Amino acid sequence: MGLKTGKITPCLWFDTQAEDAAKFYVSIFDNSRIGRISRYGKEGFAVHGKKEGSVMAVEFALEGQSFVALNGGPQFTFDEAISFQIHCGSQKEIDYFWSKLTAGGGSEGPCGWLKDRFGLSWQVVPDALIDMLLDKDAAKVGRVTAAFLQMKKFDIAALTRAYEGRAA
Repeated sequence: MGLKTGKITPCLWFDTQAEDAAKFYVSIFDNSRIGRISRYGKEGFAVHGKKEGSVMAVEFALEGQSFVALNGGPQFTFDEAISFQIHCGSQKEIDYFWSKLTAGGGSEGPCGWLKDRFGLSWQVVPDALIDMLLDKDAAKVGRVTAAFLQMKKFDIAALTRAYEGRAA
């Protein structure tokens, strides 16, 4: 049974790790599952070079958002030009996603950004940060901005202290 897809479905290009990546992501997010898996046949080998029977594409959904993971070969890799934002309501949620997505070879980046072990970029963002940055008080926004620019994983308590003008 296929996953219900919207008008637009992100397709993530992997060399050979599409199924592993889909399983990894589905293990992290609630309301997620693997859908259909298609395999390469002998047709087109001269073009794709993939072994007959190997995984070509995997449908999966994370929190209701459909994706396709494609084993297209080593020609293309991920970079920060595309990332997925995870909106978090608590520090516990931030810590959870941060630890899960950096596990097994992922890496931390600045300002809530990270790369998972497949090289895909994610932004783990507290909902509270967005509210703070939309405040009409420029001094509050400036303090919060100065604080988050020093962070890798976001710390909601530190952001709140900056927003309120309290010392660390």
